[in-house]
Amino acid sequence: MKKIPFLILLTFSIANLIAQDRVTGKTFATRSEVIAQHGMAATSQPLATQVALDILKQGGNAIDAAIAANATLGLMEPTGNGMGGDLFAIIWDAKTQKLYGLNASGYSPKSLTLDYFKKNGLEKIPAYGPLPLTIPGCVAGWFEMHKKFGKLEMKQNLQPAIDYAREGFPVSELIAYYIGASANFLQKYPNFKETWMPNGHAPVKGEIFKNPFLASTLEKIAKGGRDAFYKGDIAKIIAAFIKEQGGFLSYDDFADYQAEWIDPVSTNYRGYDVWELPPNGQGIAALQMLNILETYDLKSMGFASKEYVHLFVEAKKLVYEDRAKYYADMNFSKVPVKDLISKEYANKRRPLINPERSARSYDYGELEQGNTIYMTVADKEGNMVSLIQSNYRGMGSGMVPPGLGFMLQDRGELFSLEEGHKNVYEPRKRPFHTIIPAFVTKDGKPFMSFGVMGGAMQPQGHVQILVNMIDFGMNLQEAGDAPRIQHIGSTEPTGDVMKDGGWIELEEGFPYETIRELMKMGHKIKWGLGGYGGYQAIMWDPVQKVYYGASESRKDGQAAGY
Repeated sequence: MKKIPFLILLTFSIANLIAQDRVTGKTFATRSEVIAQHGMAATSQPLATQVALDILKQGGNAIDAAIAANATLGLMEPTGNGMGGDLFAIIWDAKTQKLYGLNASGYSPKSLTLDYFKKNGLEKIPAYGPLPLTIPGCVAGWFEMHKKFGKLEMKQNLQPAIDYAREGFPVSELIAYYIGASANFLQKYPNFKETWMPNGHAPVKGEIFKNPFLASTLEKIAKGGRDAFYKGDIAKIIAAFIKEQGGFLSYDDFADYQAEWIDPVSTNYRGYDVWELPPNGQGIAALQMLNILETYDLKSMGFASKEYVHLFVEAKKLVYEDRAKYYADMNFSKVPVKDLISKEYANKRRPLINPERSARSYDYGELEQGNTIYMTVADKEGNMVSLIQSNYRGMGSGMVPPGLGFMLQDRGELFSLEEGHKNVYEPRKRPFHTIIPAFVTKDGKPFMSFGVMGGAMQPQGHVQILVNMIDFGMNLQEAGDAPRIQHIGSTEPTGDVMKDGGWIELEEGFPYETIRELMKMGHKIKWGLGGYGGYQAIMWDPVQKVYYGASESRKDGQAAGY
C-alpha cells in the first residue's frame, strides 16, 4: 500500500476540520441556532439579551423581560430606539392561548395644522428639528404591557437599565460608529453634547459610557409610573423645551395620550398563519406579498434564481403601490385591510406581473372603500413577545430635552402634505409607520416570533425569512443569514412616486449569472453595502418542547436561552 505523504494528509485533515463548521448547514450560515428549554431572548445587543434572561431567572415572564431589555437597549443603542420613540408589539399569552396586538405609536400635536406648512412654503416635513415630532409612545407601551401581563414590579424591570446608565457599559464597535456619524450633524442641537459627548467626543469602541440623565429619568418612571412621564415633570420639561425651539408638542398632548390594544390580522401561507398589525404600520404589506407569491412554485425555482428574485421584486412593487395609497391611521381613514390581505385581491393583482420583464411602474389596486431595534422574548410558561421600537431616523429629531437623557423621535416626517392623501398631516393623527413586529402560528399554536428591522426593508425582510424557511427549507438562523434582496424606489406614503421601476440591491452571495439575467429582464442592479435590516427570532418546537433562537449576524445581536 502506497503511503500518503504527511504534508498532504495534514492539509486534508485541516481542510476537513474547517469544513465541519458548515457540515450541518448552509455555506452562508454564520452560526448554529440556539436551543433552550426554559426561556429565550433575542435582541440586537448581547448585554440586553442577558438582562432579559436575568429577569426571567428572577421569576419574571416574557413581558417583564421584554420591557427590561427594551429599556436597556434605549441606553445601549440610542442610534435606533429609546423613550423618545414609539413601540409596537404582538404578544402570545399562554393563559388565554391568544395573540394580542399593541399600538403604542404617538400622534401629532393638536396645535399644529396643515396650514402652517403651507404658509411657510414647506413641501415636505423636515427630518430634524421640532416640526417632525410626535408624542413618544414607548413608555405608555411598557406600562400597557405590564398592566395586562406583567408579573414583577416595574421598578425591578427598569433597574438593570438604571444600573447600566449610572455605572456605565462598554460601547460596541457598531454603535460607536453610528453615534459618531450622528454626532457630526446632531451636535449642533441643544443638549446633544452634554448627553452623548460628555468627554468632548462621541464614545469610541470599548469606552465605558454613562448616561446619568437617563438613569434619573428611568428612576422617576420606576417610582411614579406612567404618569411620571406623561403628566409629571418629564412632560413639562419636554413641552417647555419644544416651545422654546419653536415647536408645537404640548403638555396637553402628552397628558391625553393613550396606547391602544388592537387585533392582529393574518393570512395563511402554505399552512402557516402569519400575523401582523394593521395600519398605521406597514405590516400587512408582508401579508399581501405572501398572498401573491403563494401560487408560484418557489421551491423548484431555487433560492438564488432569477425567477425567484424577479417575482419577489415585482410582488413588492405591486404591494407598495397599495401601501402608498391606502395605509394610514385607521382612526382618520377607512383602510380596506380585509380586502387588501384577501386571496381574491391577490388573484386580481398577480396577473399584472410579467414573468419575463421588470415593470417600470404599477398602479395601486382599485378597492371599495426607517433605524430601529427588534427583539423577542419567550418564557417557560409559553408566553412570547414580538416587540419593535424606534426613534425613526437613527437617533431621532435632534431634539434632546434638557436633563432627560434621550432624544425625541422624528416620525412625523412620514406624513404627506398632499391634501386628500390618506396619510396627509392632521392634528392628533398617527403618521404612517415603518416598524412592524410579526408572529406565526400553526394549527392555532405559537410557532415563531420574529422581526426584521430597517425602514421599508421590513415587509421585504419578513417575506424573505418565511420563504427561506417554508419554501427553501432553511433553519431559523440560516433564514436570517441568507443573502438578502432589497428593492428600493417604490412610491412612498409621503407622496414620492416610483420612477423607472426603482432598483434592486443584492447582498453578496447571489451568483453573477442571476444578476446578468435580471439585468436582461430590465432590472437595475446595485450591490448593497448595508441596510438589509436586523433580524431576531424565536421558534417553539412542540415535540421536543424547546425554544430555538436566532439573531442577526450583520450586527451586534445575540440569541441566548436557559
